[in-house]
Amino acid sequence: MKRAIIFCLFIWSICLGGYTKNRYRVTSPDGEIVLSVFTNQGNWTYSLSVRDSLLLDASLLGFQDSLGNQLLSSQKVRLVSSSKNTHNGIWKPVWGKRQRVPDRYNELCLKFSVIGAAQNDFCLYLRAYNDGVAFRYSVPDRSRLKKKAVLESTSFAFNGDYTAWFYNNEYHNIGPERLSESSGIRQPVMTIRADRNLYLAVHEADLRTDAPLLLRSAKDNCTFHVEAQPVDLVAGYLSAWRVLFIGKTPGEMVDSHLLELLNPDPVGDFSWVKPGVAVWDWRINGAEWEGFTYRMDYPSWVRMVDFASEQKFSYLVLDANWYGPEHEAESNPLTGEKVNDVKRIIAYAKKKGVGIWLYLNDVGGREYPIEKTLAQYAAWGAAGIKYGFMKGSPREKNIWTQKITALCAKNRLLVDFHDGPVHPYGQMRTWPNAVTREYCQAQLDAHRTFQPKTFVTSVYVNMLAGPIDMNNGMFDLRQGNTTRVDENQPVPSTLVAEAARTLIVFSGATIIPDIPEFYRKYPPLLDFISAQKMPWLESKTLCGEIGEYIVMMRETKDAYLIGAATNEQARTLDIPLDFLQSGKSYQAVVMEDGDGAHYLYNREKMKSRTDQVTPKSVIRVQLAPGGGSCILINK
Repeated sequence: MKRAIIFCLFIWSICLGGYTKNRYRVTSPDGEIVLSVFTNQGNWTYSLSVRDSLLLDASLLGFQDSLGNQLLSSQKVRLVSSSKNTHNGIWKPVWGKRQRVPDRYNELCLKFSVIGAAQNDFCLYLRAYNDGVAFRYSVPDRSRLKKKAVLESTSFAFNGDYTAWFYNNEYHNIGPERLSESSGIRQPVMTIRADRNLYLAVHEADLRTDAPLLLRSAKDNCTFHVEAQPVDLVAGYLSAWRVLFIGKTPGEMVDSHLLELLNPDPVGDFSWVKPGVAVWDWRINGAEWEGFTYRMDYPSWVRMVDFASEQKFSYLVLDANWYGPEHEAESNPLTGEKVNDVKRIIAYAKKKGVGIWLYLNDVGGREYPIEKTLAQYAAWGAAGIKYGFMKGSPREKNIWTQKITALCAKNRLLVDFHDGPVHPYGQMRTWPNAVTREYCQAQLDAHRTFQPKTFVTSVYVNMLAGPIDMNNGMFDLRQGNTTRVDENQPVPSTLVAEAARTLIVFSGATIIPDIPEFYRKYPPLLDFISAQKMPWLESKTLCGEIGEYIVMMRETKDAYLIGAATNEQARTLDIPLDFLQSGKSYQAVVMEDGDGAHYLYNREKMKSRTDQVTPKSVIRVQLAPGGGSCILINK
């Protein structure tokens, strides 16, 4: 019996965090991913293997001083202890991609001490999940370690010249490019295709006080480094998690909750947070319909609220300049121009069951006490704020973003950060009111349109970081320019693709840009958008490829919805419905691009049909160049 127990403990130690001499490892619960830590040429390093394939070779860990001396070397530190932990739980988010999220990981903690310095301890935590790995650095509260202005030396030494794509602000993503072709600074998310059935992505989670992650590489080299940004290794220091997503398909990474699971649970009650579809006054400005011209004013707001109430949409977003020119210090966000009309529309909308979001520019957010401003918005009855054009260094913007998010939570306000925000890093778990941010090129923003290829790239890159606000859903796709004030150029998309994109993009506030009359012109597509009743019960990327196409399924308590979108190439897709409840038959309303539709012309052409389907059915859809398909299956 004793031998059996010893043998079981030995096997358990290998699976969870086993080690050989000078080599420690932590393995994913399913045993497919192995994260190893060991000394190499005198420095502590790590490697990553997936299904016995080495993806990252010996990669540096730790920090260096201003002279480039590595602090996590065998000459400077000694390993004091190693400990193991396993976790198997369920996370039930306030809102998200699904109602229940498995939270399973194995963890290894390595505790180091500086040689010759008593109680100068620090720790390296490593976790392995079934869909990725993560590690972070920590200085215990009682440690006497004091290393000022050191530079993180973490690297990612990829074991092959893989293909990568990168976040690129409000422009088309960088990539595809070979790792050896990359040079200089790159921003995460970094999405990687290592093989036909193996994908990775690099990002960070639970960012505290450090500057947001940047990556640096040199041409003709496949190693990426964390860009050096000074930090103080002192008692209480906690780095962000360095995260590697892993999936057999890019869609598996889209569906992952890895970043959120690496963030702490919320403190307090967030049951008031309600995700949903929102109409918006910025893009409607200048639209004309039967003698009425939409403006950013009270009469137009009333029409938008009535439409939102009719469709059971949750919100109306009031954008810039309602309290005066947004970039001027004299524009007071509590007493400026349209304040009385804003109070009126909040009261009117409340009776209709619609919440009002208020825009706040960074100038107004800093020139006037932010605590007072947000408390007043809450007192008026606002539902949330859209915060734009934040200034400062990346580190300063991160701290200011955290402060505003916490203040919004205190005042029960949702928040959406726009115009160059700090990248998401899973904070929606700790702060469920942080429902979205413009971590992408939003359609028609900055007086630019994005092309179909940008959409089907960003969903596999930007969207891995968290909820994004892309403002899809323009239905005024007539040939030529529109009458809109801010930007009148036509959107290169099709009607059906625009509707599909509203579902595909993950966001706690799906902000749609057009006037009611254009949505009412196309009842099946309007029904599709109106059926998007969050929070989602389940979400799954059914198929797709980076830069080519994507098919997304999301489930509500009343319906299954499928959205498909393609790049500039037409394609035929066969969509299996094996996610449906077995033993039942359903009616599926299938919406496709019409004959001759194209993202540059005939954009408004569409057709629909109704199919009788079961879980064994496969629906075939035709996507026009730059087009899409929408499928609505009511339960």
